[in-house]
Amino acid sequence: MSQLKKGAILSYVTIILTNGIGIVLTPFMISRLGDSEYGLYTLIGATVGYISVLDLGLNNTIIRFTAKYRALDDKAGEENFLATTMLIYLAISAISVILGICLYFNLESVFDKLTQVELEKARIMFVILIFNLAITLPGNAFQAICSAYEHFVFPRALNIVRYVVRSIMLVAILLLHGDSVSIVILDTIVNISVIGLTAFYVFSKLKARFRLHSFERQLIRQIFSYSIWIFIFAMVAQFQWKAGQIIVGSISGTLPVAVYGNGILLGTYYGAFSTAISSVFLPRATSMTVKNATSEELTTMMIRIGRFSLLSLLLILGGFLLYGQQFILLWVGPVYHEAWAIALIVMFSYTMPLVQSFANSMLEARGKFSFKAITYISLIGLGTVFGTWLYYRMGLIGLILGSTSGWVLSQVIMNFYFDRVLKLDILRFFKELLQGLLPVFLVVLLLGYLVNMIPGNGWLNLCLKIFVFLCIFIIMMGRLGLHASERQTLTGMLPGFLRKR
Repeated sequence: MSQLKKGAILSYVTIILTNGIGIVLTPFMISRLGDSEYGLYTLIGATVGYISVLDLGLNNTIIRFTAKYRALDDKAGEENFLATTMLIYLAISAISVILGICLYFNLESVFDKLTQVELEKARIMFVILIFNLAITLPGNAFQAICSAYEHFVFPRALNIVRYVVRSIMLVAILLLHGDSVSIVILDTIVNISVIGLTAFYVFSKLKARFRLHSFERQLIRQIFSYSIWIFIFAMVAQFQWKAGQIIVGSISGTLPVAVYGNGILLGTYYGAFSTAISSVFLPRATSMTVKNATSEELTTMMIRIGRFSLLSLLLILGGFLLYGQQFILLWVGPVYHEAWAIALIVMFSYTMPLVQSFANSMLEARGKFSFKAITYISLIGLGTVFGTWLYYRMGLIGLILGSTSGWVLSQVIMNFYFDRVLKLDILRFFKELLQGLLPVFLVVLLLGYLVNMIPGNGWLNLCLKIFVFLCIFIIMMGRLGLHASERQTLTGMLPGFLRKR
């Protein structure tokens, strides 16, 4: 089995494991920390998330340029490029620390709704997270190198171990009456350990080297001309989700932040299932670009990836639409009931960008990310302003509706760009993307609605409904929704003893 298939499978294992652990641990964390401190933990994490965009898009830049040097068999160029990016990363880490110090001394004015106790904990968490960030930013380069070499198994397997160990230690800390500060310390230790192991793998197994053969200003210009737009888009992504939490925290306090944050959390879980497939294809997109693949070949690849992504998304979207309210009630209680609607809005607006992720990889591979970055930052910025206005009138639902409206409009505009500039056949894409999947999904939803009539409201009842829905989805999609080649591909990913059945 290829690294691509193994990487995708391990990504799904990671996502199922981490999301499952997250779903189990979230109510436990809330019960041990309390609603206010959990909201504080979410709020400070969102604030530091803004500084994390100082990565400047270099991770994706490393994947794209390293894959390009490998396709051209230019080892010296690769070594010089990696050394140059690491120097840039060291400068970025220094800047992130300086910005963190400036923000540290202004936390009280930014979050004036916090109590004195909350503010003291916020300061401690902030310092630790800034240190964590200064180490993590350059450390993430090693995982990017693994992706560029199309070695997906080790970093993804390591992530699985990481989440299991972190979860066990988190439970132990909370049982020993640890607080949000203890959790932040734990995350820092785990992150540094993973970075060290990944670096060892890159140097010992992949034999990647950081050698500055020459300091080339032209190379730095090329790096930043490519990465700056990815950085802007990353800043938009942070703004998209984190801004809402900061707006709520500055206006209403920590409890509404916890509700809004849980809705966003579930929405991002949804997106993770799709990116398990798409995340392994940036090196492939770069290789196809270097080798001048035709528009027809690229559209075919986009359709293939998009259909597998959509299949996983429809399963989660349908299940959450039908049974999400019951899940939220059992998971974190009636106080968080609005999290269902928030997550559902995020999921609907997330679907189109996720199934078109290969087109975004093509933008990165061709260095044409600027139009997307400008479009998104303009419309999502306006959407967030609109959402803030709606928040005063409709509460949390208004905030997420405003935020996502700009995102949806941006993706509609991007489809014209994909068609006109990238020369992808978008009409063919949507026609073949939805062929079979959409009509079968509508039938599955109808049958799932009938399943929802099973009496009861506890965890056993919910698990029974989800299991029946899952069986219906697999049978209907397998027989009627998928093409024969797609069924064969999915069957080929199963362990041997299951394929024989």
